[in-house]
Amino acid sequence: MLKRKLGSSNLEVSILGLGCMGMSEWYGPTNDEESIATIYAALDLGINFFDTADVYGNGHNETLVGKALKERRNEAVIATKFGFLPHEAGISGKPEYVKRACDTSLKRLGIDSIDLYYLHRVDPQVPIEDSVGAMSDLVREGKVKYLGLSEASAETLKRASKVHPIAALQTEYSIWVRDVEEKILPTCVELNIALVPYSPLGRGFLTGKVTDTKIFDAHDFRKNIPRFHEENFQENLNVVKELGKIAEEKNCKASQLALAWLFEQGENVFPIPGTKRKKYLVENAESVNIKLTRQELDAINVLAKQIRGERKTESGMKLIDGYRE
Repeated sequence: MLKRKLGSSNLEVSILGLGCMGMSEWYGPTNDEESIATIYAALDLGINFFDTADVYGNGHNETLVGKALKERRNEAVIATKFGFLPHEAGISGKPEYVKRACDTSLKRLGIDSIDLYYLHRVDPQVPIEDSVGAMSDLVREGKVKYLGLSEASAETLKRASKVHPIAALQTEYSIWVRDVEEKILPTCVELNIALVPYSPLGRGFLTGKVTDTKIFDAHDFRKNIPRFHEENFQENLNVVKELGKIAEEKNCKASQLALAWLFEQGENVFPIPGTKRKKYLVENAESVNIKLTRQELDAINVLAKQIRGERKTESGMKLIDGYRE
């Protein structure tokens, strides 16, 4: 597994990480034993970049990740996030909350220092300089090694970077979500900030395994996302079927094609597909060996323009920094 420096940091991370959110909620039933086995399998494959957040499972995910990595801490780079207020709707980037949230995450994870600490969403009520200023205090105190932002605009990245170096920006990016390409990706390159795409498989849609929304159980949040709604679903499914044909000609799986596409977008791109099963973890890891031709990339780009519907619910989109400015 190839490893690279993460942005301006000294962290050497695998170019493919592991998103751990689904191990605690959102994507149907969970199984801690299976999830921990998947984390061990990731380490054995050379994947050392693990992503969690204090809000995932109301703290359960940080506790799970901390438990799994306790005996192999020296092999892992742990990234976590704060900002969503627990047990209530809303976000906070207030300096006093930053420090309280960090202490709680350190306790759950069972570690002395967080490798990469993200502000999960930019708080529109708090100047980014104040939030990042408080986060930089955590670095000076040794509680955090490097800082990150999530779903931040290019302008916010520039402002934040004047306060303290930002090592990584986590945002949704995939064949079917390409908003970052106009301003955000170039800004990341300019400022030496790693781009960490979450949901690089289109919340499972790009795997080709979602052919009917009836497969979603009552706790699966995807049924609320406009791209999965009836008026958009069939058109989007047709796009995925065409992507599947490209993958078949490439002798790989659709999910592997989607990840390979991201690796072609630059050496500062580190996707973190989420899975709680070893089988899919191995499939994802194999994608690092797939190279796409110019012709294949062009064909994928044409298909990507046909995707319909917003990538989040209306309330979710409103929490994205700079949305519809």
